[in-house]
Amino acid sequence: MKTLKPLLQNSSCLLVPGVYDSLSALIAEQAGFQAAYLSGASIAYTRLGRSDVGLTTYTEVEQTLSRIADRVDLPIIVDGDTGFGNALNVMRTVKGFEKAGAAMIQLEDQTFPKRCGHLSGKSVVPIAEMCGKLKAALDARRSDDTLILARTDAVAVEGLDAAMDRAQAYLECGVDVLFVEALRTETQMRQACARFKGKAPLLANMVEGGMTPVHSASELGELGFSIVIFPGGAARAASHALQSYYGLLQQSGSTAGSAGAMLNFDQLNELIGTPALLEQAKRYE
Repeated sequence: MKTLKPLLQNSSCLLVPGVYDSLSALIAEQAGFQAAYLSGASIAYTRLGRSDVGLTTYTEVEQTLSRIADRVDLPIIVDGDTGFGNALNVMRTVKGFEKAGAAMIQLEDQTFPKRCGHLSGKSVVPIAEMCGKLKAALDARRSDDTLILARTDAVAVEGLDAAMDRAQAYLECGVDVLFVEALRTETQMRQACARFKGKAPLLANMVEGGMTPVHSASELGELGFSIVIFPGGAARAASHALQSYYGLLQQSGSTAGSAGAMLNFDQLNELIGTPALLEQAKRYE
């Protein structure tokens, strides 16, 4: 099983890009990243063409995770949203995601259905309910190498102090990593890091245009974060590229104007390993 524990121990701040399918994960791996984050929001964007407002199901995430884990050797952090229901749903989610190849499973304390952590109008469940769900998650995992990441969205609902109290309660349940979502300022980021220094690794979420100031991995490491994810950047970059590509194709009736901004037939086949795959097939002729 691919584990994140050595990476967390040996990195000042582990830089993890967001992916949403096997192709994006493969490109991230070829770029040299050591882990990947399967973003629930990006699955909603790319599979449904919809917003991150709780429309994505357990099955869609599990299927995507399984295909990614089958294609790349990176440990994968997977966004499990609220666990898709109550404590029993959480147990199914953790068991299924672990079997599908997750190295770390993220669970959050929003009500169900949830919404993107950087959208307004969120609400959170009682602390006791979330603690029950986290204990269910810890009981459901088969290996201690499968890490459980507890996320709180309470900053926007109850304020920073309450959010950090929630994170402390979740830590006391036995989770491995903490995530205080949508911190508003660098001061709040420093406060969160100070509160949990030496207690648990803390994850930073960098959302382009979101509520949290965007910093580099090295800057976040200096603040005290152990992991940083850029969960939706790939989907945003792909969307921008496709807007340009389709716009030019519609205007000109040809892809000639986009040739410098795309892979050709042979280049794409090289990226996905077609020559090696065809060589492998010859062994069975």
